Amino acid sequence: MRLPDAVLDDCLCDPAAPLAGDPARRYGLDKLQAQTQLANLKDWLREQQTMLWANRRDALLLVLQGPDCSGKNGVIRRVLGGLDPLGLAPRSFQPPSEEERRHDFLWRYREHLPAAGMLGVFNRSYYEALVSDLRDGLCSQADIPQRQAAIETFERQLVATGIHPLKCYLQLSADEQRQRLHRRLEQPRKRWKLTLGDLQDHRHFARQQAQWAEVLGSSHNAAAPWYVIPADHRWLRDLIVASLLARAFERLALDWPTRPAPFSHADLDSTA
Repeated sequence: MRLPDAVLDDCLCDPAAPLAGDPARRYGLDKLQAQTQLANLKDWLREQQTMLWANRRDALLLVLQGPDCSGKNGVIRRVLGGLDPLGLAPRSFQPPSEEERRHDFLWRYREHLPAAGMLGVFNRSYYEALVSDLRDGLCSQADIPQRQAAIETFERQLVATGIHPLKCYLQLSADEQRQRLHRRLEQPRKRWKLTLGDLQDHRHFARQQAQWAEVLGSSHNAAAPWYVIPADHRWLRDLIVASLLARAFERLALDWPTRPAPFSHADLDSTA
């Protein structure tokens, strides 16, 4: 049902060259085939998410990073759409507010960690503290080693408390980003999303990707690995993320709770 391990493992970050892969690769798939496979897989994901919620033991945290237009919101809509909202905890992180800046940089992320039984989603994450905060003057280069160490400790704590991170970097080519920005300019329903910052980020695309490559390489580890997802094709991006999520559920080996029912058939019949 999901993509084979060979494809998923091919997306594992190579710390020596995290963004060396082709963001337009297709793994021999076509759009219709991938969309059909995703539709079938979502039914299984829905049942797994319900079992996760029913057991209230573990939690999953899907971390979505990537440049503008790489499809972080699209993944949430297309992959997670249709799941039980009671067991879903999505959170989008913008530049920190004045209130958030008064706390440790990890504070706002701790505040939105998924509780046991939940599937949490971070649209952008604590890794922004190593790239965007530096760019925006919210920290200095001298702060970065301490922040990297704090993130490493933070992720170890997640795993120790039963929160399983699934970190996905959506890799987009500069040409594809330019085309998507053109489409946003042309379509009123998407144009409202644009800011001057999008133009500036596109102009510095190569430099920013080099920064992210450094972050991915230094923070990839066995307990919380990065997956670099080819995102030039939306349909393939969605299927890979869904398949990685499916594999994460498989590793949890969930089943329905076996605790006794709170009342019996006789108790129910006695109310007649």
